Amino acid sequence: MTRVAFLGAGIMGREMVRKLLAAGHQVRVYNRTLTAAEPLAAAGAELAETPAAAAEGAEMVISMVSDDEASRAVWLGPGGVLAGDPMAGAIAVESSTLSRGWVIELAAALNKAGLRYLDCPVSGGPDGVLAGSLTLLVGGDKECLAAAGGTLSAYSNRVIHFGPVGAGTAYKLVVNLMGAVQGVALAEGWALARRAGLDPAKVAEALSSGAVASPHVKYLTERMLSGNHDEVYFSTSLRHKDAAYGLRLGKEMGQAMPASETATETYRRAVERGLGEKNSSVIVEILD
Repeated sequence: MTRVAFLGAGIMGREMVRKLLAAGHQVRVYNRTLTAAEPLAAAGAELAETPAAAAEGAEMVISMVSDDEASRAVWLGPGGVLAGDPMAGAIAVESSTLSRGWVIELAAALNKAGLRYLDCPVSGGPDGVLAGSLTLLVGGDKECLAAAGGTLSAYSNRVIHFGPVGAGTAYKLVVNLMGAVQGVALAEGWALARRAGLDPAKVAEALSSGAVASPHVKYLTERMLSGNHDEVYFSTSLRHKDAAYGLRLGKEMGQAMPASETATETYRRAVERGLGEKNSSVIVEILD
């Protein structure tokens, strides 16, 4: 049994907490809106009013929040983990999708405070959490990863160690940027097929069984066919945020990214139109 502090109870975080509880770990949860975490208390978690309170006495602190600003707040801000008295040697696991620069800066701050840090975004989405089959995309010390692995296996079944801190996040940004480009390309194709008078159901059937089919294409195709953009699996605002971080990484590396620039700008326009809290499949509505 590990004493875990969990920061963030959004779509991913709350199911990760449930898996940790089911595996027998003791979990204390902080969420910016505490009422949103109340169902987790009914499942056996303890709720904390600040990240510092959540982390007190914890052997592991896991964060799953929205962006760099939220991550900075829970770790380094007023009432954040370092504003309290975290256990020396505790493992800090940052699983949010963040910018590479911030992840490296955060690791230095937490290491200086005596915590061990893992750059550990995840792949698999909400379905992967429910199935306990997330893939951990890790950057950090191998010994730290070995110490954390047993606890993290509550919701994961595969670990890919990419290298030092920042490497896990770099891969996560690469693959999420690819997903953003794929989403915009699919939305353009879908809109064009409709304008050409093609039967949407037949287009969906062909896309889902043809050469371009992938789990991501199949999922987006189902949503575009149904028009269900209200049931959020991955919000448009988060898709744009991840793409923007990925584009920043590309510029830092000197990599030309014309398709990524177009995709990122398309998601930005969707957010600007008030569609940020819709499912990312809603992108088709601004292209049609």
